[in-house]
Amino acid sequence: MTLREVCEKVGGEIIVDVEDAKAESVYVGDLLSDVMGHAGEDCALVTIQNHLNTIAVCTLVGCSVVVICHSRPVPPDMVEGAKREGVAIVVTGLSQYAVALALSSLPPC
Repeated sequence: MTLREVCEKVGGEIIVDVEDAKAESVYVGDLLSDVMGHAGEDCALVTIQNHLNTIAVCTLVGCSVVVICHSRPVPPDMVEGAKREGVAIVVTGLSQYAVALALSSLPPC
């Protein structure tokens, strides 16, 4: 699923656009150590964790898209880190559960 398709399905806004970002699976989690142990390459991470450490974890495990839920603001350092590391960011007003349902055509990580 392309970044634009993810954004459309969750009714979100692309904050960091990465041209070749894609989601081949989905992982929902707010505990970043759990994300490190279970998320995979080219997955979409669905979370409320709106800080730079989220980008570091995505880089470590290969997540190419982060979906920030509940319209949480994305701080400038997170935006800059995502641009530098090539991680796309989408913000949506939906809850984690609602995003998981919206992306249910993708397999879990």
